[in-house]
Amino acid sequence: MNYRHAYHAGNFADCVKHAILLVLLKALARKPAGFCVLDTHAGCGQYDLSSEEAQKTGEWKTGIGLLEESEDPALQDYLAAVRDLGLYPGSPAFTRHVLRPQDELIACELHPEDVRPLRRLFRDDPQVSIHHRNGYEALRALLPPKHLKRGLVLIDPPFEKLDDFQQCAQAVSLIRNRFRAGIVAVWYPIKHRTPVRAFYNALTDAGIRDIIACEFLLRPALDPSRLNGCGMLVVNAPYGFENEARAILEAMKTELATEDREDMQVHIERLAEE
Repeated sequence: MNYRHAYHAGNFADCVKHAILLVLLKALARKPAGFCVLDTHAGCGQYDLSSEEAQKTGEWKTGIGLLEESEDPALQDYLAAVRDLGLYPGSPAFTRHVLRPQDELIACELHPEDVRPLRRLFRDDPQVSIHHRNGYEALRALLPPKHLKRGLVLIDPPFEKLDDFQQCAQAVSLIRNRFRAGIVAVWYPIKHRTPVRAFYNALTDAGIRDIIACEFLLRPALDPSRLNGCGMLVVNAPYGFENEARAILEAMKTELATEDREDMQVHIERLAEE
């Protein structure tokens, strides 16, 4: 309950997460049938980068602050959405930006100070429902979606607890059993390799297939006390996703380069195929 994303909004990890999320959302929107997005850890929905919290860390300056003027074609959909939405968008705002009249968003947030602005943001929006509840627990109650057969589940916990990777693995397995047609996307931090590899192994040991791991590293993952990188793990990715994700991460590698970021790396790995 201590994590507040306002301190980290717009940092490099947010940029990676949101640019890849947008690829998945736009792929769903290419077909006429409606889709449902379930966001398990939705946050506030949007963030003011001039706020006291954002200014205190300044993390956005080496994230969206370096990307916002980029002309790289791979980043234009993401940057256009950021500009259109005004304040830096959280994942629910990016999702709502893509929704058509036949689509819907279900957003879960447990933190009482974050769920209030989330509700204000989507007040009177018939396509968005907000749940003040544990996102992991909500999966059993809310999946499969009642009216729509297609969709996406985004899992983006704060990773403050030692068992967050384990909970993510269990959640992915549950989603694949209850919502087979859905895409699953999990954001995760990379501090050192041991918990990440254990996460991958837990998924493959559970029989999960068609997994793509997209990783962006600022530096080698050797120091467990630092956020050295992040990843987006996608199950049941749409056609062409791998190439789009690679282009985005390579563009970010170029645009986010600074003097102390000489060891940045991009990894895209297929962990298990159908």
